[in-house]
Amino acid sequence: MPDLLLELFSEEIPARMQAKAADDLRRMVTDKLVAEGLVYEGAKAFATPRRLALTVHGIPARQPDLKEERRGPRVGGPEPAIQGFLKATGLASISEAKIQHDKKGDFYIALIEKPGRAAIDVIAEMLPVIIRTFPWPKSMRWGARSAKSGALVWVRPLHAITATFGLETEEPDVVPFEVDGIKAGQTTYGHRFMAPGAIAVRRFEDYEAKLKAAKVILDPQARKDIILEDAKELTFAQGLELVEDQVLLDEVSGLVEWPVVMMGSFEKEFLAIPDEVIRATIRNNQKCFVVKDPKTGKLTNKFVLTANIEAPDDGKTIIAGNERVIRPRLSDAKFFYETDLKTKLEDRLPKFEQIVFHEKLGTQAERIKRIERLAAEIAPLVGADVEKTKRAARLAKADLLTEVVGEFPELQGLMGKYYALAQGEDVSVAAASEEHWKPQGPTDRVPTDPVSVAVALADKLDTLVGFWIIDEKPTGSKDPFALRRAALGVVRTILTLDRPLNLVELFDKACALYPPKLPGEENTEAYAAHLFSLKPDTGPARPERYYVSVGLLGFFADRLKVQLREQGARHDLVDSVFALDDDDDLLRIVRRVEALGKFLDTDDGKNLLAGTKRASNILAIEEKKDKREFDGAPVVALYKLDEEKALAKAIDQVKSEASTAVAKEDFAAAMSAMAKLRPAVDAFFDKVKVNDDDPKMRENRLKLLNEIRAATRAVADFSKIEG
Repeated sequence: MPDLLLELFSEEIPARMQAKAADDLRRMVTDKLVAEGLVYEGAKAFATPRRLALTVHGIPARQPDLKEERRGPRVGGPEPAIQGFLKATGLASISEAKIQHDKKGDFYIALIEKPGRAAIDVIAEMLPVIIRTFPWPKSMRWGARSAKSGALVWVRPLHAITATFGLETEEPDVVPFEVDGIKAGQTTYGHRFMAPGAIAVRRFEDYEAKLKAAKVILDPQARKDIILEDAKELTFAQGLELVEDQVLLDEVSGLVEWPVVMMGSFEKEFLAIPDEVIRATIRNNQKCFVVKDPKTGKLTNKFVLTANIEAPDDGKTIIAGNERVIRPRLSDAKFFYETDLKTKLEDRLPKFEQIVFHEKLGTQAERIKRIERLAAEIAPLVGADVEKTKRAARLAKADLLTEVVGEFPELQGLMGKYYALAQGEDVSVAAASEEHWKPQGPTDRVPTDPVSVAVALADKLDTLVGFWIIDEKPTGSKDPFALRRAALGVVRTILTLDRPLNLVELFDKACALYPPKLPGEENTEAYAAHLFSLKPDTGPARPERYYVSVGLLGFFADRLKVQLREQGARHDLVDSVFALDDDDDLLRIVRRVEALGKFLDTDDGKNLLAGTKRASNILAIEEKKDKREFDGAPVVALYKLDEEKALAKAIDQVKSEASTAVAKEDFAAAMSAMAKLRPAVDAFFDKVKVNDDDPKMRENRLKLLNEIRAATRAVADFSKIEG
């Protein structure tokens, strides 16, 4: 079957846009082919700085013929309906329609036969639309045509279109179409400098080969492999080691069509700067890789660059040019670093009084004071020294005002650690400057030093509570203040800590540090009560901002589900444990979920779950019918059958044993106690008629079913468990 080759040749496409653009081109073309009945065998897209390319193989030469039956109006129906039917189906008269009989009457049926078109004609029709509607993040117009209405917009000026279609054994045809004066052909161009001439291509195989001969590596992954392997070989030859950087590699491979790896150097005096500053300077400003000494693990005064040309002087001019750019950049970085060292972190803090954190939550200085006080309260709970924790919390944000962080924001925290160590701070205090920001994402490490843990928790909890109080919660996919990430960071930190921490108590401590009234808000307690639609007497006794804590607890439950799901746990088990509302300790909740999961994998667990759900379903039906709940203790004197008595006895025993085990945090024992309920529940449903003819008997047995539900709630709300 025929293959399609498409290339869109333009000026340089930004590296950050290339991968998505290639994927968009593949998706848009193949989706349209399938929609037109042209089911293909395979497709692959490519991108270089100057071109997007696509090959689709195994496309049918023609569309399949279409036969369709379309039902029309009832025989004898209104004339306008019949005329509309004729117009829609292309029939000349109603006599050309068939009549179909069914139980609702007789209806006209039109048999529409539409012969398929040649695939090349379909492709020629769809490609101009795809090119004109291509979803670039940013696009432009150019040249004389740009002044005309409907002019083509593209990421950069589009110069040529290559489009061929045909069998492998035959000379392919050029797909006949034109976009904004650019006619499709079979001519492309090689490397801008080393082989700029026109190249005639037929199909993908010779297209890729001819481009390579013209100094263009079409496949982005092949360019990455060349850059990485050549860089490793070049550094290894000098006894050094490349500092790998996947993000930078992805970007650099999008800047060159013919990668040539070279090595440059800079003055050793710049090695006095922290390695991370050197790397950020060279990486951000010149897109070069840094090199380290494998013996010491420290950076050397070498860097690896990737050129887009084989220079006649073996790249000496290119290397010198890069060195000439990097040298003043490093000089600036060195100046910033040395300037920062002249001012102590603590002396920078007054400036935070003029920096607003949020218009409703006050200044950064006020926030730092809250974090310091909250961290001091958390410190004993995580085994941290209180005074060190307070000091760490006070200094943790100070590096935000330094010159280096102003130039390289990604170094926030890390520079704080370096500056704290330079001014003689305790190692734990210094480490907290960097670690309190962590984890930044699902793969980032969590803080482990107790001082860092206390400051990290205080920082994230203050943010969460504050934005909850002013009702700036995440909505849908929008989370402008990264509150989901903060909550997940708290969850991961607490689980890694392996210490019991009561979430609601932490929320309440954080709430208490906010003033009763915030700028632009009414009394926050009343506001929160309205926000969560809860009455003051709802639930157990809590501090005054219980309402904020309730809302946050549900939010944390969702984040915990995300975390446990990634670890392979079932989200419904998390729901069933959180539904009890009797435990705010994440670690205990996780242990309970783990024990519940193991229990439900056993026959006892599966059967007890089925019995409990059966009891719940019966109760739900009867409660709806009687418009009442069957709570309260059953009357022992009304037990007639041995199975009733045995179930009541088993429930009493299980309640006691499971509650005792849960109190001791022995969740495995609690599940073992639950297993004792299973035989009694099975026997009850086998022998006992719940909806007895005697109303008193029926009510008593329904109350007994409610006791089953109540007994299982010692470990989880089984109604929330799927299956």
